[in-house]
Amino acid sequence: MMSLMASEETRTVETRTAMSSTERGTAATRTQETTPGAGGQRAWAVRLVVLGIVLSALNLRPAITSLGALLEEVRDGLGMSGGVAGLLTSVPPLCFAVFGVAAPRLARRFGPAAVVCAGMAAITAGLLIRPYVGNTAGFLAASALALMGIAVSNVLMPVIVKRWFPDRVGSMTGLYSMALALGTSAAAAVTVPLTDALGGGWQSGLVVWAALAAAAVLPWLPLVRDRGTAAAQREPARGAERQQAPLRITRSRTAWALAVFFGLQATAAYITMGWMPQIFRDAGVPAGTAGVLLAVTMVMGVPLAFVIPRVATRLPHQGPIVLVLGVCGLAGYAGLYLAPAAGAWAWALLLGVSNCAFPLALTMVGMRAHSGPGVAQLSAFAQSTGYLISIPGPLLVGVLYQQSGGWGLPLALMAALMVPQMVVGFLAGRDRTVEDEAAR
Repeated sequence: MMSLMASEETRTVETRTAMSSTERGTAATRTQETTPGAGGQRAWAVRLVVLGIVLSALNLRPAITSLGALLEEVRDGLGMSGGVAGLLTSVPPLCFAVFGVAAPRLARRFGPAAVVCAGMAAITAGLLIRPYVGNTAGFLAASALALMGIAVSNVLMPVIVKRWFPDRVGSMTGLYSMALALGTSAAAAVTVPLTDALGGGWQSGLVVWAALAAAAVLPWLPLVRDRGTAAAQREPARGAERQQAPLRITRSRTAWALAVFFGLQATAAYITMGWMPQIFRDAGVPAGTAGVLLAVTMVMGVPLAFVIPRVATRLPHQGPIVLVLGVCGLAGYAGLYLAPAAGAWAWALLLGVSNCAFPLALTMVGMRAHSGPGVAQLSAFAQSTGYLISIPGPLLVGVLYQQSGGWGLPLALMAALMVPQMVVGFLAGRDRTVEDEAAR
């Protein structure tokens, strides 16, 4: 199946790109030199990378969504105030922004596989420690350790996909995004039943996810040991990259457009995850049904996260996909305002489609840079800046809801933010690279 997807995407890229025969030969040679799976690289290494990508992606959200499912029990158990609990829900995007910046520098020094391996180990340690520290400060510190591992892995996943599968960016990004969505929805859905099955203690419900994180460490260990060999095989192609001056990413308009797009789609996603059940409950939908509706919204990302990146890599301009997702979001917000209970299932589906702007943004990160170092810088810049942009959104929605006593103003804000998201996403989808723009 993978070989079929690879051949389909390769044919699409060849059809879409107008290169001379000399340029095509040069590109083919460069691909052979820079693809760790080519030139005699052992097949087991490629399989380990695929397994590592999938297991790592499964672990990039359970630390957050499992806590959300048990937040009330955690607050009671630690004597946590409402203000501190609110801070705890705002910590993930802040950590993603702060720690993600360091990922490219760490990857240059130790290699992306080593850094992701360390990131999975940090997630494991944080998840093991935080349920048993016994106080709020320790719980926050252990959560920050896990989030640090998530942050660097967030940034480096597109880099690893670009380096190991340059001719399958769409397929591998889709596989990674699908696994991420599956991990997100699974942790939200099964944490409470697991807690009950393990005796009802919230500590058991949280610590169980450390086992999945520990499993994600294993595929990267042989790749860390073999990093020197793999690097030697890629030396002819990567030597020129190391000699180049660092990319001035802030000179690229595409980089800024992608960063703002990433931030606005993250804002919409966090607002949806945090407030959509309350919107339905205020409209008279039972609490249990409201939770199921949120699960439907999140589960929509599993199949679409695999399809959308593959479609995106076949198009010279990803702007039309951005517009379709944005229109779905606007329709969902309008439905929540006009008939939240009557059309609840339709609005949940539409918002689930709209939230698939996330895998599209990851795909564009891999497509908007020529080289591995360029992807690393673009990924760090877009995600760190984007997560900073996303922090105020959910808090502002809460303030508007409290002050107005209804959902009219919050929904108007959500719809208003969707418009610039569509604009900057359309600009980020243009067929150009940040290296070319920064050079100019």
